[in-house]
Amino acid sequence: MIALRGIRKAYGRGVALDGLELEVAEGEFFCLLGPSGAGKTTALKTVAGLELPDAGTVELDGRDMAGVEPYDRGVAMCFESYALYPHRSVYDNLASPLRSPKYRLPAAEARERIGETAELLGIGALLDREVGRLSNGQRQRVALGRVLVRPARAFLLDEPLSHLDAKLRQQMRAELKAIGAVRDTTTLYVTHDSVEALALGDRIGVIRQGRIVQTGTREEIWHRPHDTEVARACGRPRINLLPGTVTEGGHVRSADGAVDLPVGARAAPGTDVLVGMRPRDLTLGGPGHGLTGTVYVTEVLGRSVEVTVRLGALHVSLVASRADAAGLRPDAPVRLAVRPENLLLFEADRPGRPGRRIETR
Repeated sequence: MIALRGIRKAYGRGVALDGLELEVAEGEFFCLLGPSGAGKTTALKTVAGLELPDAGTVELDGRDMAGVEPYDRGVAMCFESYALYPHRSVYDNLASPLRSPKYRLPAAEARERIGETAELLGIGALLDREVGRLSNGQRQRVALGRVLVRPARAFLLDEPLSHLDAKLRQQMRAELKAIGAVRDTTTLYVTHDSVEALALGDRIGVIRQGRIVQTGTREEIWHRPHDTEVARACGRPRINLLPGTVTEGGHVRSADGAVDLPVGARAAPGTDVLVGMRPRDLTLGGPGHGLTGTVYVTEVLGRSVEVTVRLGALHVSLVASRADAAGLRPDAPVRLAVRPENLLLFEADRPGRPGRRIETR
């Protein structure tokens, strides 16, 4: 449905997109995940026709969009900056796409469509209020509603949930996924939040410095990250990456010997590596490879507790239930366990180059 082939876009000396390659299938909910400045919004604007690439081609439904105006591309875009009419009511903002010559609907059908969309987004009681009198979260829902209310071949959503509170954001994630499934509409969704990407995306593309680093399902991104930056981008708390050296027999040992894990590394002895362990894959005791350390600090996070443990000179974080973490105090000895299948292995990071994942036996 959407294809970006070799897209390059520069603003002066700054390169926003550097040979970007991306394909989104018909009816797919595709999440583009990356930090600020990675080129996410520029990619969306290029698809919409609001930015013209310096090189490369944009295709929609197999048709080259060179020379096609944004109005004629059949896509609907939600901007992070809302782009609403502040002097008009919520109803008029939602109705504006349906009043254009291309998408004009009969008044009764337009009212019904606007009402359904407003109720879905929780703004049904605000239809008569001027947008200028709304909160940021309410404005963002209106901006999203103006996209969803109109017929479109594809939705382009630029961080549409970033200004919502945590409870509403979680609710809207579920609603967004339901909308995509019901309408079977292709959606390209931009976010810096890995939780959103993992929850929403049929597939996820991780973008860095204007290039796609890895594309895959949530399982592929989570269990087989391309490099340490992709591994760090997904998960809260962030993945533990412990430095060590490959020894005979495929073990990885830290410099002070506090960590010695039989990871089955397919690398030559003496190679500097990083062992990745996600906090939710570590347990206090139990089966798996054992690590002995002392409690550094604990932080209660509602029903769970984040525990930071000192392993020699290294610190690792894990998430435990409040029952398992009950009674833990700083400097108390603990034994951690991690299952072998949950260990990840990477080359050591180098300046300007994240370490790539290494296969294990």
